[in-house]
Amino acid sequence: MLTPISAYSVTILLLIRTSFCQYSSDQCSWKGSGLTHEGHTRDVEQVYLRCSQGFLEWLYPTGAIIVNLRPNTVSTATARLSVCIKPSGESSGTNVYLDRAGKLRLLLREQDQARGKVHCFSIQEGALFIEAIPRTDISRRITTFQYELVSDGPGVDLQNQLTAPCQPCTDAEMLLAVCTSDFVARGTIRTVERDEDKSSVTVAIGRLYRQKTRVFVSGGVRARGWTGRVSMPPQCGVKPGEGEFLFTGSVRFGEAWMGCAPRFKDFLRLYSEAQRLGTNPCHVDTD
Repeated sequence: MLTPISAYSVTILLLIRTSFCQYSSDQCSWKGSGLTHEGHTRDVEQVYLRCSQGFLEWLYPTGAIIVNLRPNTVSTATARLSVCIKPSGESSGTNVYLDRAGKLRLLLREQDQARGKVHCFSIQEGALFIEAIPRTDISRRITTFQYELVSDGPGVDLQNQLTAPCQPCTDAEMLLAVCTSDFVARGTIRTVERDEDKSSVTVAIGRLYRQKTRVFVSGGVRARGWTGRVSMPPQCGVKPGEGEFLFTGSVRFGEAWMGCAPRFKDFLRLYSEAQRLGTNPCHVDTD
């Protein structure tokens, strides 16, 4: 279902083909100012960002901008990409929509942006249509967010992983998570800190299979193992000291988020059975 949009938005869309549109060159990040639109408050500017990550900063927003996010290479894998955006806590002055073939779906209201939550969507859902909220005052406003392009594995729902109540992974999801996650590690839960938006879990790692970024750090020359912090949705009833787990997950904007995390003994049973049947998607050294 499409969220109702303002008449102003409809007018903006109709004017895209007739108004004078400014085009930015392809780049990773974009900075602009609505002051350059003075006298052209209904102009729509096209912005093209062709990197795996970057940021957008729009001062004194007026009119609207359409942000086209694409990788810098053309591939059949592009269709399986997701876009994740993280607004700044100071972001204001606009509403953010997804624009697909001229149809708008509300993604973020102005008041939602200040919460700084990560929002993910399929790249096939369209471009970002960022519409300035008309104002009569001249107070300073800025819309700013970071973005990342993320490759979706089969069955992976990034937005669900970041925000939805915890659900047990299926056997197939567990096996695939070991092959495709940003980090894979075997360890225990030390502490859990909870707040309104997330739970922060400190883990002790005895075996580190893979990490794309420094989620877990070594305890030193004499210490055996690693430690790190991983975030989870607040609804997850995780507790410290409940045995050994296989931790998998993704890293978004420098923050690690837990994905599938089966008990290690359950994963061993599942993996051994998959090896016997020849259905394991990748090899894991379980010794």
